[in-house]
Amino acid sequence: MAAYSIVRVDVHDAEAYQRYAELAGKAAAQFGAEFLARGGKTLVKEGEARARNVIVKFKDLDTAEAFYNSPTYQEALTHGLPASTREYIIVEGV
Repeated sequence: MAAYSIVRVDVHDAEAYQRYAELAGKAAAQFGAEFLARGGKTLVKEGEARARNVIVKFKDLDTAEAFYNSPTYQEALTHGLPASTREYIIVEGV
């Protein structure tokens, strides 16, 4: 069953976040990730919004978790976390 990472982000340091994006992209490619949404226009109907929203599809929950825990993605987070306020969840889906 596929799994989806849903990431909501407000970026505070664009330069540092760019380094995160480069490394995260490399890690995503290693795990066969497919970006379904990547910062496009957002319509907020309920709750609070973030400036950037990303949805990434993985083969399954184990692959999504392996991506998140991979050395490449963990290195990316050393740049991304201090440069942003964000939520990251993984949801099993269809």
